Amino acid sequence: MLWQKPVVSVLVLLIAVFGIYGLAKRQTIIKTASAIKRIAADTSEAPTNPMAPEFAPGTWINSERLTLKSLRGRVVLVEFWTFGCYNCRNTLPYVKRWHERYSDKGLTIVGVHSPELTGERNIDNVRQEVVSLGLKYPVVTDNDYETWKAYNVAAWPTIFVLDKTGRIRWMHVGEGSYDEAEQTIQKLLAEDGKGSDASHNPAQVAADVT
Repeated sequence: MLWQKPVVSVLVLLIAVFGIYGLAKRQTIIKTASAIKRIAADTSEAPTNPMAPEFAPGTWINSERLTLKSLRGRVVLVEFWTFGCYNCRNTLPYVKRWHERYSDKGLTIVGVHSPELTGERNIDNVRQEVVSLGLKYPVVTDNDYETWKAYNVAAWPTIFVLDKTGRIRWMHVGEGSYDEAEQTIQKLLAEDGKGSDASHNPAQVAADVT
């Protein structure tokens, strides 16, 4: 029928527009991640790495309110996640394992819960999911995306690892790079607290938890 041609044309146009939008969004995420990785990658030059932004106000679960200032002297892993995110759930077993292995060695993990869907904004839902998922480390809500924006995050999950001075030394967007993350944690735990010069061998940190 004649009316089908305009409809088909419109559908093709819409598909093309959404395809271009999705590609542009993905490229923005990749560029953002690459830019931050370039800044944070060289762990031998910690003094030039950016200081991590402070946590914005939110509801804390499993902990009293924490600040990065109060965590000076500890390695801090900050993960931006939301409980409905499939990729986040795939990452959580590794994050939980790092908490179990290294929390008494000087690592603090903070899960920044930045919601994607309406139900993820509800604090009762967040509390329930934290228990259900077996998360023992501190989690803070970020319903207004203040911390998300401060860290220039573009996707769930995104992980930052900070050294003992509060500088960003490593980051990763999405799943994967778990071995690299753990090696970074071990390296930073071995540093002397000034962001350089290890006080003991990173291999010893790994050996201590096996």
